[in-house]
Amino acid sequence: MKYSSTRGAVSGISFKQAVMMGLAEDGGLLVPDEFPEVSNHLPDWRSLSFQQLCLEIMQLFVGQDLRREELENLIAKSFVFFRHPLITPLKKLKHCSVLELFHGPTFAFKDIALQFLGNLFEHFLAEDGHSLNVLGATSGDTGSAAIHGLRGKKGIRVFMLHPQGRVSPVQERQMTTVLDSNIHNLAIEGSFDDAQSIVKALFNDPQLKRSRRLGAVNSINWARIMAQIVYYFHAWTQISRDHSENVSFVVPTGNFGNVLAAHYARKMGLPVEELVVASNQNDILHRFFNTGRYETSTVEATWSPSMDIQISSNFERYLFELCDFKSEKLRLQMEEFSSSGSLMADHHLLKMAQNDFLSASVENGETLETIRKVWHDENYRVDPHTAVGMRAAEKSGLKAPYVCLACAHPAKFGEAIRTALGEEPELPPEIKQLETLPVRCETMEAQPETVKRYIENVLDA
Repeated sequence: MKYSSTRGAVSGISFKQAVMMGLAEDGGLLVPDEFPEVSNHLPDWRSLSFQQLCLEIMQLFVGQDLRREELENLIAKSFVFFRHPLITPLKKLKHCSVLELFHGPTFAFKDIALQFLGNLFEHFLAEDGHSLNVLGATSGDTGSAAIHGLRGKKGIRVFMLHPQGRVSPVQERQMTTVLDSNIHNLAIEGSFDDAQSIVKALFNDPQLKRSRRLGAVNSINWARIMAQIVYYFHAWTQISRDHSENVSFVVPTGNFGNVLAAHYARKMGLPVEELVVASNQNDILHRFFNTGRYETSTVEATWSPSMDIQISSNFERYLFELCDFKSEKLRLQMEEFSSSGSLMADHHLLKMAQNDFLSASVENGETLETIRKVWHDENYRVDPHTAVGMRAAEKSGLKAPYVCLACAHPAKFGEAIRTALGEEPELPPEIKQLETLPVRCETMEAQPETVKRYIENVLDA
């Protein structure tokens, strides 16, 4: 399997090169040159465990860069600390099923990919005798999952940016209480989009990227998307025993990586009927699927902070597909978006997008109402992001049965649960103890040069 950039200047590189490069050197995102067709394997895959599915699916993308037994060992190491034997179990409610993705170390779906990516980085670095400085931005869950996946890893330093005061208290403490010497938390005085823009700006500095060996853990890294593809197949193996072959998914969406993984699973042959892009009030994606205009707006703080995003990094991978995989056409669109904050798809491209995805946006009040309704009807607590997905399914007219992704444990968002239900969520012991732990974090202005200077000072010390 070979990988190329959406912007055309990087092509034909290996899986290992794609993982270690993160963001392509031309500023684009790396995508596989083809997607394997697996329809004929589905009957045999029904009985596989999550780890076995990982092995079968990932092997199709890693090519010659990992022997089967090496990949199998990395997968086994990556899921040791998950609290459920199924890793991503399906919870059946009256009108839908919920795919619980929060049984990892930090109680969020991003643990699934980032536990694996941490082990993958360590393996490749040991192979080459190199080191890596991981740079990332987080709206909450990516940061804590990346930090817990990379803490103490040999040859790796982590510089993680988060918007000061715009992540939940639990998310913040999951990051800042990790005191390993290779972890550096940076609170940026701005929004997640500001933090993400800084990361992109530093990755687009070729001299800095090479001299400081920068690597990416955000979902711009292809390995993240690859790992997320697996749990859509795993969900299907659990639900298809009780229903028809086809299954629909509702995906709470900010950076577009999670729902893009579902789209890629469908391209590989998973029998997916509908995919719903569920946005909160920061609805750049919903506006695109409604009107064809992809246009930034002011980021609003909501009960679902991990989705408080107005620039969805992974959307470029999907636009590349809409542009018929023509890099020059995509590059012109991204230049237009970069200069004006807006781009417009023509009628043909919009119809193609609407054939691929349904979409809906959910207001803050609707999020709380949904948390209350699900608790009253099902005696089941959902976090605000999952609530956005459930309400979006209703608003988009999606017919049951369907699967809504539960991206985080409700205990991570205590204020939202308390406001909706009038009581505190039950805290797992791992979250409860965070209040007693010391923290370490640096606060700085949202400027690329400031962050660059900090990173270089740490590395030169």
